[in-house]
Amino acid sequence: MARLCLGEVGAIFGLEISRLGRSNADLARLAELARLTDTLLIDADGVYDLSDFNDQLLLGLKSTMASAELHIMAGRLQAAKRAAAQRGELRTPLPVGYVYDDEGAQVIDPDEEVQAAIRDVFAAFAQAGSAFGVVTAFAGRRFPLRAYGGAWAGQLRFGPLTHARASSVLKNPAYAGVYVYGRYATRTSVAPDGTVRSHQVQLPRDQWPIVIQDHHPGYITWADYLAIEAKLAANQTNAGARPPREGLALCQGIIYCGSCGRPMGTRYHQSGRGAYECTSRLLAEQTPTCRSVLAATVDGAVAAALLDAVTPAQIALALQAAGEVADRHDRSIRAAELAAERARYDADRAERAFHAAEPDNRLVARSLENRWEAKLAALAEAEAALTAARDTLPPPPDQDTLRTLAGDLPGLWHAETTSDRDRKRLLRTLISDVTLLPETDRAKGRIGIRWHTGATDEIALTRALNRGTARRTPADALALIREHGATTSNDDLVALLAARGLTTGDGHPFDIKAVRWVRHAYKIPGPRAYEDGECNVNEVAADLRCNPGTVYYVINRGYLPARRGDGNRLCIPWNPQIKAEFQHRINTGSHLDVRPAVPAAAQQA
Repeated sequence: MARLCLGEVGAIFGLEISRLGRSNADLARLAELARLTDTLLIDADGVYDLSDFNDQLLLGLKSTMASAELHIMAGRLQAAKRAAAQRGELRTPLPVGYVYDDEGAQVIDPDEEVQAAIRDVFAAFAQAGSAFGVVTAFAGRRFPLRAYGGAWAGQLRFGPLTHARASSVLKNPAYAGVYVYGRYATRTSVAPDGTVRSHQVQLPRDQWPIVIQDHHPGYITWADYLAIEAKLAANQTNAGARPPREGLALCQGIIYCGSCGRPMGTRYHQSGRGAYECTSRLLAEQTPTCRSVLAATVDGAVAAALLDAVTPAQIALALQAAGEVADRHDRSIRAAELAAERARYDADRAERAFHAAEPDNRLVARSLENRWEAKLAALAEAEAALTAARDTLPPPPDQDTLRTLAGDLPGLWHAETTSDRDRKRLLRTLISDVTLLPETDRAKGRIGIRWHTGATDEIALTRALNRGTARRTPADALALIREHGATTSNDDLVALLAARGLTTGDGHPFDIKAVRWVRHAYKIPGPRAYEDGECNVNEVAADLRCNPGTVYYVINRGYLPARRGDGNRLCIPWNPQIKAEFQHRINTGSHLDVRPAVPAAAQQA
C-alpha cells in the first residue's frame, strides 16, 4: 500500500482479485488507490484498468458475486449445522459428567467419582440455596474438569470448585437431560476509538432456538432445573433480588416502608439486636412517617401470624385450593396439547398438498409452499405455548407431606437445629412481603402482611421502648422527689421513697446516689445546706483573700470550727469577730500560705 501510494507500482498480480470482494472495505480501498495511481490489477481472468469505468464495473460485479458466494456457503454450512442440531446429533464439547459412547450417543460419565461430584453439587445447592454455598460445601475437596485441546485433551483434570464453575454446572440444562442449541449468541460492538469487538451473551430460556427434552440421561429433572434457575435469579442482588441471609431478622429482604414505598434495610447493633430502617434516610428523602423499628417487634407478630395460619383447618383449605389449581392447570395443559395436535395436523396436511402438486407448476407450488411455511410457524407457536404451560406451575407437594409438616410446624419453627435462614425460607413460602404502615404515634406501630394467595392482614404493634427510655425514673417517684426535694434532705427522701415502695427504672430501691442523680438530671434543687451565719470554703477564702487550701488546712488542724452539712459540704460559722481572729492567726503564722489580693483588672488580663 505504501509503494502503491508513492506511485512505485505499475501492476498488482493476484490469483483472483475478485476474491478480495469478500471484504468489501479492503477491495474498495485497493481499487480507489489503484485508480488514482493508474495501477493495473491483473489475475488469471484478465487485466483491469480501474481508470476505465467498464473495468471498474466488471471488477465490482465479480467482487459482489464473490461476497454473495461466501454468504451462500456460510448459510449452507450453518443450515447443515442447524439441521443436525434439530436432530440432536450435532456433537459439541460435553460438560464434565458426560461422554460420548462408541455409537456417538451422549451418556453419563462411567467414572463414579465424577458422577458423585456432579450429584453432590446439586445436593449441596438444594441444602444451601446458593452457588457460594456449594463452593463452601466443596471446600478442601477436588472437582473434576474435562480438558479439551492441548496436551491434556480428553483427560480428566481435578482442581478446586470455584463460583464460576459451580454456576456453570447449575445453569447448564444438559444435566437435566435436555439438548440445547443456540444458548449463546455473538454480539458485535464498536468502541469509541473505532475498534470492533465481539462478545458472547447468554440468551433467555424462551429465546433458545432448539430445545430437545429427554435427549439423554440426566442428573436432575427438568422441573429441578427450572427451580434452580428461579432460585439463582432470586439470589442476584444486583438485579434487585433480596435472598434470605444468615441474620436473625426474619423479615430481612421482604419488609417495605409504607410511607415512601422503599425497601427497608436490616441493621444489627453491637448488642446483637436487629432493626429495620427505611433506606430513604440515606437518600435524604424520608417522609415524616418513615420509621425504624426493632426486628423483634415485627418478627414476633409475623411469626405468630404464620403459625396461626398453618393449622389443620387451613391446611385442608389449602389442599383443596391446590387441587382446584392443579385441575385448572391440567385443563390448560390439555387445551394447549389439543391446539398443538391440531397445528401438527394442519402442517402435515399442508406438506402433503405441497408434495402432491406438480413441481413444474410453480404458480401452484409457490402458493402451497407459502401455506406450508405458515402452518409450520403456527405449529412452532403452539408447541412453544404448550412448553410454557407445562413449565408455568411446578407440581404441588405431596398432601401427606404437607399434613405432617403442618402438624409439627411449631416444634420445627422453635427447634434449636432450625437456622435463621431456614426460618426465613419457611416464612417466604407463605408470606410475600411485609409493610410497615405509617403511624404518627411513635409508641405504636402497624404492619401489613401480604400472603402469596393475595390475602392481606393488618396487625397492630406496641413498640418496645429503647434501653434508655425503659430505665428512666418512674413518673410517680420523680413527682415525689420534685414535690419534697426543695425542703427534704436526700436521706429523708430515701426513707420516704422506701416507705412508698417506689424503685428506680432498673427496679432497685432508691439510695443516696440514686437520689443525687435524679436531682442532677432533672435540675431539682435541694434544701439550703447552710444555716444563717454560715459560709462555704470558697466564700471564706474570698473574704480573706487567701488560698482555699489554707482554709482547709486550718479546719483540719482545728483552728477554725466547721461542720458537715447536707451533701457532705463544709459549713463554716462566719462573722466579723471570727474573721478578725482568723485574720490575726494568718498574719502571725509564717507556715500558712497566704496570697496577696489580686486586682480585678489583673485577673481579667
